[in-house]
Amino acid sequence: MAQAFPTRPAGAQQPVRRSRVVPIQPVPPHRLLAVYLLLALGLGGLALRLAWLQVVDTGNLQAKARAIQTQSQRPLGKRRTIVDRNGRLVALDEERFTLWAHPRYFNFPGDDPQKLRRPDEVASRLASVLAVPSESLLQTMGARPSGVKLRTNIDPETAARIRQLGISGLDLEAYPQRIYPQGSLFANVVGFLNLERVPQAGLEQSRDRDLQRQETTLTMRRGADGTPLPEGLRAGSLYGDDLRLQLTLDARLQQVAQQALANQVKKWNAKRAAALVMDVRNGEMLALASFPSYDPNRFWSFNPGLFREWSVQDLYEPGSTFKPINLAIALQEKAIDPKGKIHDGGQLTIGGWPIFNHNRQGNGVIDFPTVLEVSSNVAMVQAMAKVKRERFWHWLHAMGIDTRPDTDLPGAVAGELKPRPLFTSHPIEPAVAAFGQGFSLTPLKLVQLHAMLANGGRLVSPHITRGLRSGDALAPTPGSSGLQVLDPSVTRTVMGWMETVVDRSDSLGIRVPGYRIGGKTGTAQKAERGVYIPGSLITSFVGHLPIDDPRYVVLVVVDEPKGGNTYGSTVAAPVARQIIDALLVLEQLPPSRPQELAGAKVRR
Repeated sequence: MAQAFPTRPAGAQQPVRRSRVVPIQPVPPHRLLAVYLLLALGLGGLALRLAWLQVVDTGNLQAKARAIQTQSQRPLGKRRTIVDRNGRLVALDEERFTLWAHPRYFNFPGDDPQKLRRPDEVASRLASVLAVPSESLLQTMGARPSGVKLRTNIDPETAARIRQLGISGLDLEAYPQRIYPQGSLFANVVGFLNLERVPQAGLEQSRDRDLQRQETTLTMRRGADGTPLPEGLRAGSLYGDDLRLQLTLDARLQQVAQQALANQVKKWNAKRAAALVMDVRNGEMLALASFPSYDPNRFWSFNPGLFREWSVQDLYEPGSTFKPINLAIALQEKAIDPKGKIHDGGQLTIGGWPIFNHNRQGNGVIDFPTVLEVSSNVAMVQAMAKVKRERFWHWLHAMGIDTRPDTDLPGAVAGELKPRPLFTSHPIEPAVAAFGQGFSLTPLKLVQLHAMLANGGRLVSPHITRGLRSGDALAPTPGSSGLQVLDPSVTRTVMGWMETVVDRSDSLGIRVPGYRIGGKTGTAQKAERGVYIPGSLITSFVGHLPIDDPRYVVLVVVDEPKGGNTYGSTVAAPVARQIIDALLVLEQLPPSRPQELAGAKVRR
C-alpha cells in the first residue's frame, strides 16, 4: 500500500539557511606588531620587577618577613634576690599584673565571633574572681570603649583564674614588684624601691647595678603555623640569671637585736638605739639593727628620716668605750707599764679646765684594769699625758678616725678629729680625748676599732655582703684579713683588762657561766655643733667574746635615754646581754671554762 506524504503547497517559499562559518580575513600587520610589543613589554616589566625584588629590595622584604615571623618578648626589668648569710629571703621580685578592659571587644567563650557582650555581664563574672562588687567594676568601666584599668597589683593565682574565664577584651599586663619578706628587720641596710622601681636607700641604691638582672629581649622566629623555628634563637637567648646577693647578716640574730632595742627604747623613752655585731676575724657584720625602723613594703607610711642608718652615718663622741683603745695606744708607745699603777684624785685641772670623774670621787692608787672598771677619767688623762701629743694624734689619725671606713655599707662617713696643730698646742684637747670626748666617730667605726683590739691588732673592713652567688649556693665564711696596726701582745693585754671589768662587776649582768667575756660601758655627754647639750646623754656598751679566742664584738648604743640612773651599764648592757646569749647559741660557741658551766648547772 502506497504511503502518502504531505506536499508543500504550490507557491510556498523555501526557508533561508545561514552559514555559521566565519570567513578568515587577514590581520593587518601593524595590529600584530602592537600585540607583540605589548606582550613583550609586560614580560619585560615582570622580569625587571622580579630582578628588583630579588637583587635590590631583598633586605626590605626579608625585614618584613622577619617582622611577621618573629615574636619578641621584652624583659620585665626584674632585680636579683637578696638573702641573708643562711639563705633566708630578704628581698625578691614577684610577678604582679594589671588588668585592662576593652569593652568594645567583650566576648565569651563559645559566642559567635561577632557577638558583643555587655559590660555588666563581664563585671558579674569578674566580681567573684577579684572579690569586688560588680557595681564597682561597672563604675570604673563607665562608657569608655577601651583601655580601662580595672585593677593592679594582682597576684599570679588571681591572674590565672582571670585567664580561665576566657573573656575576650580582658588583658593582663605583667610587671615585677619588690617584696621584703622580713619587713622592717633589714630595712635600715637594704633600703627599698619606690613605686616607680627607683632605688631610694640602702643596698638597693648603693648596689643598684649589681642587683639588676642581666636580661635580654627574647626573640623567636615562628613558621606559618606558629611553630617555633630553632634557627631564630641566638646564643644566650634562653640564659636565666639566677644570681643572688648574699648578706653577712643573720636574720635570727638581727631579730633578737631589734626586739631588744625596741623594748629598751620604750622603757627609757630614748630617741633611738642601734646594735652591731662583727666577726673580728674578717669584718663580717652578723647584725646591724636599729630602732625605730620602718616597713619597706609600706615605705610611704613612715617618716623619711627613718630611711637612713644612723649608726653608719651619724657621728657621736664615744666616751668611755674608747678608753681601751687609748690604753692600747699608750702601751704601743711604751708610755705606760702594763703592771703599773696610777693615782686618781677625783679631779684635776688641765689648761685652766677642770676635769672630774663621773661621780666626782677619787679612787686612790689603782692599776689599769681598775681604771677601766671604775671608768676613771682622771686616771685616763694622766695615763695618756705620758704619750707625746704628736704621737697621740698620729695614732688617732692612723686608725682612721677622720677617714671614711673601707666598707660596703651605704652612706658611711668619716669621723671628726681636731687638726694636728690645735690638738698638739692645746693641752685640753688630748686630755678630753683621753676619755673619749673632743672627737667624734660613727658606731660602725668604733666597732671596727674594737675588732682591732680583739683580733690581735688588725684593722679589718666592716662589710655586710659576701657577693653574688648562683642559685641556692652560699658563700663560705672568708678567712682572716686586715692591716696590722697594733702589736698582738698589746691587744692581748687590753683584752685581759676588759675581761676584768666584766668579771668584777656582777651588777653589769654580762657574765655568762663558762664563757670568758670582756666589755666596757660608756656614758657620754651629747654634743651638737661643738656644744654639749645639757642633760642629753648617749649610753653604750661594747663586749668581746670569747676572750681566749676572740671572734665577735658586740656594740649597743642608746641615744638620749630619759630618766634617772641612765648609764651604759643600766641602759645599753642589758641589750648586749640578750644579743650575747643568742650569739652563743646560734654560733654554737664552746665554753672556755666547761667546769664552771657544769658547776652553774649543779647550783641550779
